[in-house]
Amino acid sequence: MKPTDLRGILQYIPLFRNRPFVISLDGSVLDHKNFGNVLLDIAVLRSLNIKVILVHGAAAQISQLSKKSGVSATDLWGSGKTDEATLEMAIQAANLNTHRILAGLTACGVHAAQSNAIRANPAGLIKSLDLLNTGKIHRIESVCLNSMLDQGITPVMPPLGFNAEGNTLRVNSDNVAIRVAEKLNAEKIVFMTASNGLYRRQEFIRELSVEELNELLDSEVELEPKGILSKARCAAEACRSGIPRVHIINGCIDEALLTEIYSNEGIGTLIYSDEYQQIRKAELKDTNSILRLIRNSVENEELISRERLDIEKQIDCFHLIEIDGNPVGCVALIIYEEEQIGEVACLYVDAPHANQGIGQKLLGFINRTSKERGLKRLMALSTQAFSYFENKGGFRQGEQEELPKDKREQYVRSGRNSRIMIKDL
Repeated sequence: MKPTDLRGILQYIPLFRNRPFVISLDGSVLDHKNFGNVLLDIAVLRSLNIKVILVHGAAAQISQLSKKSGVSATDLWGSGKTDEATLEMAIQAANLNTHRILAGLTACGVHAAQSNAIRANPAGLIKSLDLLNTGKIHRIESVCLNSMLDQGITPVMPPLGFNAEGNTLRVNSDNVAIRVAEKLNAEKIVFMTASNGLYRRQEFIRELSVEELNELLDSEVELEPKGILSKARCAAEACRSGIPRVHIINGCIDEALLTEIYSNEGIGTLIYSDEYQQIRKAELKDTNSILRLIRNSVENEELISRERLDIEKQIDCFHLIEIDGNPVGCVALIIYEEEQIGEVACLYVDAPHANQGIGQKLLGFINRTSKERGLKRLMALSTQAFSYFENKGGFRQGEQEELPKDKREQYVRSGRNSRIMIKDL
């Protein structure tokens, strides 16, 4: 890790300090060679005073026990029918996984303990099918969990619940994660699976709001991979219940957990319950951020070179779009009062966040602002992004005569031969 990487995470440390994170590990992740690194990452989170609650599944291990014993499991996931034989395999698999986690966390210097905080009742009959030993969570004992967390102990929660008589019932680990996060008012749920996240028509989905996710789940568009759809539905349910962020990441990739939490671009799919992106007016202290954002684009001659003094003089024209408080894009609106024309300048989105609609949000913001200011026209000069302005922003190609007088003279002097893009408001 570079020193600059360490500086980059500083902004998140006070943001997440003493906040609960629910991390849910699929059984497949526990069997992967990267499992030890996942536990090291959890140790890092604990060292930064994040309250981690660790939930784990056991489907992969139940499947292995079923094959080894020759006894068919009636359900692997804790949501279907659980007969006596499957319950025994589930208990054995869950206890094995809990032991492996506790042993691994001990080796990492993390204090941890198994929790019996899940209270469940038999799920009963669903569509006339008796689910037998499958349980439905009806209460999470938050006093127990908070007591452990206050003492610096990481609760480890297997996919098992207990009824009032002490009988064991199988529960789904994804549902455990949601119920625990709700009860503890968690900042995040992180589902660690063997898949990278969600895909739509083979295109990776880096982030989307819960409203957008609900629309996809209700539409005919198939989300991939199919095995992760339950995670998507759980993410939507969690966000609707007030959890701000749900992450679906590949736990088989080294440093995936830290990359997802402590970098702007992340590594998996983020589902958020509120508009975590914010556009705000730039201040003088943001000059470095603007210079950093546009550096590569200036070098590639996509944007005209701007010195620090130039940006500082026009700082009132600049706006930044942020993700969790960190600038990832910028735009400037330079107004020519006499002609009532606004120039869209310095539009740029950081490369890791490209193709996610952020540029269009900035253009939409400029469009609304221009109308509020009573402007009649927007213009932009572009050498390489003119098709973007045309296809995404509704601009058309214009002529020099349509430029404000002062800008017309600058255009001729620059010799860049930029395309003139015009949008009538």
